[in-house]
Amino acid sequence: MFEYHGWVTVRESATDDVDDARLRRIVDELRLRVARMASPYLLDLRWMNGEPFIHLGGHSNHRSPPDVVGLFQEVAALAPGSYGLLHVRDDEDQGHENEFRVFRLVRGTVTEHTEPLLSPCVPALEDPYSG
Repeated sequence: MFEYHGWVTVRESATDDVDDARLRRIVDELRLRVARMASPYLLDLRWMNGEPFIHLGGHSNHRSPPDVVGLFQEVAALAPGSYGLLHVRDDEDQGHENEFRVFRLVRGTVTEHTEPLLSPCVPALEDPYSG
């Protein structure tokens, strides 16, 4: 099972000096990337109150496209002022089968951590298998 939920605030840089034309070009490039992912799950890039945001979520039997971690890495490279979180549960990820992982996007870098509020999944979220 592969479950994911995430969001990104897309910003060209971490400074107050915003180049609107450059930010629009970045968003256009990200919009193409999102369209290529062609996900049947939640994948949305939109402007709200003058700023671009990405929201994503899904649940499938196995890790398969869309490459949601790759999307976070691409945002980091294109728009290093962006920030966001991606929570992933992948029961086929050896060593992490019983935990949620959180990918943190800050200042052009994506790092991976155990999500302590949802892990370990058994018993925090589910009862142990009794079969």
